[in-house]
Amino acid sequence: MHNLPKSFRHIKLELAREQGYPGGDAKHGYDILAPLLENGQIDAELAKKYRDKCRVRRFRPNEEDAIGLLVHGPGGRWIIDYDDSRADDDEAGFRFGDEYFTIGEYVSIKEDDGKMHTFRVVQVQEI
Repeated sequence: MHNLPKSFRHIKLELAREQGYPGGDAKHGYDILAPLLENGQIDAELAKKYRDKCRVRRFRPNEEDAIGLLVHGPGGRWIIDYDDSRADDDEAGFRFGDEYFTIGEYVSIKEDDGKMHTFRVVQVQEI
């Protein structure tokens, strides 16, 4: 990860408590590589400049990891794009531009099952 601005962070999200998972699920989540502002919000300007470096790995039990890009899309939307030749595989970060990616905070992602799931930020690490 050479030549990236110092604000890039490895962010780990794990499924928070929800129906069927009263304790959450540490085996279902995301590893995100993205630039953060000092307050923990995503730095949209740097994310656009280093678009191909803003990577996402989705992990789930009994599934292969899905690898994609975190993309700042139209209207300020943030999406996880797993295949840029199609849109039906994208997942949407709910209000990612307003969220704080700091340990203990919660963020929501509309996953490929069409449902919104909440994830807890469990790690934010310099790379």
